[in-house]
Amino acid sequence: MAAEGEMEVLVEGRVELADGVVGLTLRAVDGGELPAWRPGAHVDVVLGDGLVRQYSLCGDPGDLRTWRLGVLKEGLGSTVVHERVRPGDKLVVRGPRNNFALEDASGYLFLAGGIGITPILPMVAAADAAGVEWRLVYGGRRRSAMAFLDVLSAYGDKVEIRPRDEFGLLDLDAALAAAAPGTLVYCCGPEPMLAAAEERCAVLAPGSLRTERFTPKPVTGPSEAFEVELALSGRTLTVESGLSILETVEKAGVNVLSSCREGTCGTCETPVLEGDPDHRDSVLTEAERADGSFMMICVSRARGSRLVLEL
Repeated sequence: MAAEGEMEVLVEGRVELADGVVGLTLRAVDGGELPAWRPGAHVDVVLGDGLVRQYSLCGDPGDLRTWRLGVLKEGLGSTVVHERVRPGDKLVVRGPRNNFALEDASGYLFLAGGIGITPILPMVAAADAAGVEWRLVYGGRRRSAMAFLDVLSAYGDKVEIRPRDEFGLLDLDAALAAAAPGTLVYCCGPEPMLAAAEERCAVLAPGSLRTERFTPKPVTGPSEAFEVELALSGRTLTVESGLSILETVEKAGVNVLSSCREGTCGTCETPVLEGDPDHRDSVLTEAERADGSFMMICVSRARGSRLVLEL
């Protein structure tokens, strides 16, 4: 049964997209329209027993009656999807939510690794439809494990398919060297690939690189206690060392919508009214971090002794 902020959807279809990757087609239970979304969006899939996983929407944003997901069998949540979810089943979902939105640019370089192709696929379609210059470099372990190769073949030489067993690791230096000034780089894939892209893009203009992570970015930092004032309820709580803000407000009986609890999904984004957040998420851009207007309270902390949050 769906709770507040959630909805039930019907699994209309299931298909094998590649080795270890299944595609799900979802529809509204009542046959009506689903919430609109834009390229880069994901939904939270509630799998029971506290298990919630985020999957990118990889279909056509113009189709308001169908959502499509691609799920790699990797980890507990995706194993549940692969082994238990079948056509005719109902799933509880939250969203869509978009932390990886396609922004206007004179050109795009898309870098995808493995299942990271899922949010990139509708971006490619949108860029191509808009007549903007773009290129995709797509890597994976081997061709048989790379989803959507049939769809991407329609774009000809704008797409470079680079399975690791044939070409080795993606040559990010060559891909970036060929990008024209003003190109926005969108990258999604495993953490080593994202870290390498961030290192190489550090010399580009600020904001040139956009990334999305399926697992949290490694972070370190102090974990001293601090106070958080909840402006809407007038309460002040102490966030002890070893506890997150989210855990602290939940213990105090404050209901906050959350999902991944590791700084990757953006569900617990909370406005900051006063104080300096210590951002430890994998969602916000450097500009958003510098602005300090929002924070992910599941992982981020305070740089000082006090924060005032819109809770």
